[in-house]
Amino acid sequence: MVKAYMDLHPNVTIEFVDMSGEGRWDEKLTSYAAKGALPDVFMADNTPLYVKNGWTADLTDLVKNDPDWQDVPRVLKDAVTYNGKVLGLPAAHFVMGYFVNKDLFEAANLDAPEYGVSVEDFFAAVTAVSNPQKAVIGLSDLESIMGWYPGTQDSKMGWFSFDGEKMNYNSAPFKTAVAKAGEMLPYSWAGLTEAQKANFKSTEGWMFLNSEFAVHWDGGWSIPGYSQNAPFDWDFIGIPGGNQALVADIFVISKATQNLEAAYDFAKWMGFSKAAYAKEAELARAAGQVPTKMPVSVDDKSIELYLSFVQDKPGIRKAMANLDNSVLESLAKIVPGYINARWEGKPGIDIGEDKDVNMWYMFNFANSGRFKFEDYAPKLEEFANKILADARAELGK
Repeated sequence: MVKAYMDLHPNVTIEFVDMSGEGRWDEKLTSYAAKGALPDVFMADNTPLYVKNGWTADLTDLVKNDPDWQDVPRVLKDAVTYNGKVLGLPAAHFVMGYFVNKDLFEAANLDAPEYGVSVEDFFAAVTAVSNPQKAVIGLSDLESIMGWYPGTQDSKMGWFSFDGEKMNYNSAPFKTAVAKAGEMLPYSWAGLTEAQKANFKSTEGWMFLNSEFAVHWDGGWSIPGYSQNAPFDWDFIGIPGGNQALVADIFVISKATQNLEAAYDFAKWMGFSKAAYAKEAELARAAGQVPTKMPVSVDDKSIELYLSFVQDKPGIRKAMANLDNSVLESLAKIVPGYINARWEGKPGIDIGEDKDVNMWYMFNFANSGRFKFEDYAPKLEEFANKILADARAELGK
């Protein structure tokens, strides 16, 4: 794609910046910024940090009259907008949700869940199909339930109970989500006994492709692999109730770039350009592959182009027609303070011999029997929302 861009623009040279070596992505970027050598265009894993540091170019005027920008799903536009200013660009997006092995349900004389299945019918289906003695597990993953379930009970809540401003860890929908994850434990890999696990042939990462997970939580980046390697009839069913989570990749253009228009044009080509997506599809077809990403600027033509590689998957078609309503999962990349409010922050809690545990611990072990989640939910919510409020205030300075 980079070569194709330079072929179309012989006056432009794209050079890659070396991001190898020690340290996290943002630490490497900080090092380049200190030297006054930020890349013109770079991937963003923590956009609020870049906004706070003043690294991000304001792209509002550039996208305003861009026809491809008009067809970018609203949820992706919102993800790169801060205080009314567009400070990043969507580089890619991937639907996230449940994929279903329809053959396993047929073999069990059960109806496979489809995109739009109700929450109740979904859980009934995965419970019914689970049969460890025959090496079939209903669900691959439990933590995702805490992510999507609250929004099915309260439409104001997004991923993991985030409502656009605060976390709702002490709410009835989230506490029910935690309990539901515990309830489904026996129908997941994590809930099997060692004797039951002995019935399975695969390592956990391959169990869906090897027809041992009936329903598997995954992202659209796996669609090419499923299309080319799955020996069974499969489809995407997303989130019960008729939705999907969305994972976004984001580009930031450096405020210090010497040619903003050129940097924008290249970032658009690598991200949301319809013409570029047609080129990507052409390259994929020539290589006998499925494009690695879905179109970011989405209209009927781009949907049909993508589906020409992934045929007979009605769930994917329905999800692509419903992208504006997606639940954004990539909150760590865009919400100030979210990383600490969800994973790394320490709310001052000791659990037995585990001292000063972090937020990840409290969610990961919520159904372990080590503690009762509802006893700590008020403190977790208060702690998380102070982090978010402080980070939001800091960003505005």
